[in-house]
Amino acid sequence: MSALTQDLGCFVAELNLSQIPSEGCAIARTGIADCFGVLIAGSRDPEIALVDRELGHSGGDALASLIPSGARRSVDAAALVNGVAAHVLDYDDVSLDGHPSAVLVPAILAQGEAGGASGAEMLTAYVAGYEVWAELLTRQPIPLHRKGWHPTAVLGPVAAAAACAKLRGLDANGAATALAVAASMSAGVVANFGSMTKSFQVGRAAQSGVIAARLAQAGFTASPDALEHPAGLLVALSVAGQAALHRPFVAAQKEWHIVGHGLSIKRYPICYATHRSIDAALDLVARHNLNPGNVARIHVSTGKTQMLMLRNSRPQTGLEAKFSMQFAMAAALVARNVGLRELSDDFVRRPEVQAIFPRVVLEGTTATKEGSNFAPADAVEITTTAGETFKSGPVEFAKGSHERPLSRRELWGKFTDCLGAQFPDATKSRAFENLLMFDRLNGASDVALTNR
Repeated sequence: MSALTQDLGCFVAELNLSQIPSEGCAIARTGIADCFGVLIAGSRDPEIALVDRELGHSGGDALASLIPSGARRSVDAAALVNGVAAHVLDYDDVSLDGHPSAVLVPAILAQGEAGGASGAEMLTAYVAGYEVWAELLTRQPIPLHRKGWHPTAVLGPVAAAAACAKLRGLDANGAATALAVAASMSAGVVANFGSMTKSFQVGRAAQSGVIAARLAQAGFTASPDALEHPAGLLVALSVAGQAALHRPFVAAQKEWHIVGHGLSIKRYPICYATHRSIDAALDLVARHNLNPGNVARIHVSTGKTQMLMLRNSRPQTGLEAKFSMQFAMAAALVARNVGLRELSDDFVRRPEVQAIFPRVVLEGTTATKEGSNFAPADAVEITTTAGETFKSGPVEFAKGSHERPLSRRELWGKFTDCLGAQFPDATKSRAFENLLMFDRLNGASDVALTNR
């Protein structure tokens, strides 16, 4: 059996920015910038005030800031609240069967601010966390979603622990201990998708990484093989007991997962399992000038694992609608858009939106795309009341995916939309530019926002 926990601890402790490929650094900067904007948009959600009120004042030195208010909280509380805000809209980036930045960025900003870390140190920590997450995921041959696990919530704590261990300057043994502690803090289930608890699971993952690294630095102990032991995390999570425990991890020979898998930036604030179908539907609606009155049926070909996530066929709230293919198709048809405005309770409950739901038929395949738990492609067919059928053809990659990235202008458009009218254009522009050169910043305070 490999000494995976120890080997990953050594990798984290020894990683430096010069080792990371330039493409990997660019991807990390994009993820941090996009997550920062989404976090600010999410901070306005009532759920964030609730979490902060109940859990944000649990004690500890107030060394980290809530974003964008600047209110001071303990490091772990700031990671929790900002982590929930980063994911509450389901608008954050996607990769590794989950949402890496929504876990890593809040943990890194909180720990980095408290410890006075530079932008270069925080960017390195991001990549350390991403790579640990990826290494664990690649050892699971069957998607974790199929067993009910939320990958962001069960792998995120270990990834965040790696990032925070790096920022705390832990040696190889200390970093390995942080990963092992975090292994016992992994939790989160798919059944809670479409509720407040989904984003809470993500915030808890960020918070758990902060706590695990702090405990490890303080001398806390954990099993040195907590990840790869026959009764360890990988086996516990495994869908069919087939986790690759014996494959050695050699840092000098490793694949840079952040280059190979990258990040997919969301165009729509809704579960990523819908995005390819939304792209297809919006294109058909625009090309054929379709409207709710002349559509009899919408047939969506997608993956069974995607359908497992999209549990709400008749959503009544914006939160439920985030996990509904029926809603995604209805919004594409009724509003010709799937944006923040459409993900409101009022829009979801509109009679013309609700009327589309029964017309949406899903067909699922068990085939999956290599390196993903999604189907190889999605496709949409729309049949009109006159009997015409329009077909999208297979859509393999969503716009904004690693394979079809957004332009800098498109990234800026999403960023400024997320920040909204609360901030002047000059403030938004300065923040965006700073985030896209994150490793050159002096520290977390360089991206603090003011209304001036």
